[in-house]
Amino acid sequence: MSYNWDLIAVTGINRRKFCLLLGCGLFAPQLLASQQVAEQQRWFASAAQSAAGAFELTVVSTVGQTMLKHPLPARAHHVELHPFKPLLAAVGRRPEQFIDIVNLRTGQLEKRVTAEANHHFYGHAIFSADGRYLISTENKISTGQGQIVLRDIEDNYQVVHQYSSAGIGPHELKMMPDGETLVVANGGIFTHPERGREKLNLDTMQPSLAYIDSSTGALKEQVFLPEEMHQLSIRHIDINSLGRVVIALQYQGEKYDDVPLVAFHSPGKEIELVRAPDQINNAMKQYCGSARFDRSGQIAAISSPRGDLVTFWNQHGEFLTSTRAADGCGLAAMEEDGNFLISTGRGHCYTYNAFTAEKTKFPLTGLGRVSWDNHLTSLS
Repeated sequence: MSYNWDLIAVTGINRRKFCLLLGCGLFAPQLLASQQVAEQQRWFASAAQSAAGAFELTVVSTVGQTMLKHPLPARAHHVELHPFKPLLAAVGRRPEQFIDIVNLRTGQLEKRVTAEANHHFYGHAIFSADGRYLISTENKISTGQGQIVLRDIEDNYQVVHQYSSAGIGPHELKMMPDGETLVVANGGIFTHPERGREKLNLDTMQPSLAYIDSSTGALKEQVFLPEEMHQLSIRHIDINSLGRVVIALQYQGEKYDDVPLVAFHSPGKEIELVRAPDQINNAMKQYCGSARFDRSGQIAAISSPRGDLVTFWNQHGEFLTSTRAADGCGLAAMEEDGNFLISTGRGHCYTYNAFTAEKTKFPLTGLGRVSWDNHLTSLS
């Protein structure tokens, strides 16, 4: 199948990124006419598994078109967009050892980044604010200690710096609005590749949220959950423009325990555990998948794939509403306030507005039966 890759690159970005890429000479002047299209269509990327069992990086639009299917060597977890280059990073799921860097314009694999000896990836990576470095969460296998690793894009993704994540099992990481401070979700769960995905320290796990200087590795701040909640693994996070962090939790204790599954944090304060109404909280089955703020940063969505629902909260931690989504996990912010895209392990995608409760399923053409992985990335 042949695709118009220049059009894909244009329709996958907003006005600001369109102008940045044009200024870098990536688009010919005649493509200026496509800017209107860029503002009408939105593009999203996710790891997926086809009906035949193949693992892929897939790019789709909200009008149902499939524009990119890149084969992956194994299951990936998160996909990250470079801040101003047409590059996607598909990160292998724990304990995989690959990150595929794919050119969005050409559809070609630019680089398969491989974890160094004695390391594996945890499924998440981001680019530095200036676009120079790829920053990943990793496990140092010999010690089980979490690592943050920086690779220089301009030097063929060579490792230039690595430092402690200040915990065990670092998972999702984000950059604070200052463009310098990393926020790392240390899940607290010790694993070893020889034992697969078996959890080896549930009685002693200590999840934390760590704020780390991305240049030096210095620990600026670290917060822990109350001792009685030490089995609430801090896995997925998002940050709004004010530096407010929303946290999706996964409980590792007894199945009959009734615990909160969502939290918020502001630097300099304690973690704020919040609860949905009892019926909703129980339906979440002790497991939250993804966390995302909307475009305004006022509304957060938390997916619970085991409970087949997505919950919505305001930034102060107050529960607003929920919607059903069978095996729904991937979340991305749409252009409108309160509007989200939801992807599911059953191959469906929905838009949902937390203010109006309007839910719309959109068709996906040329894709076939897929199972979307845990996360969804907006290319806008």
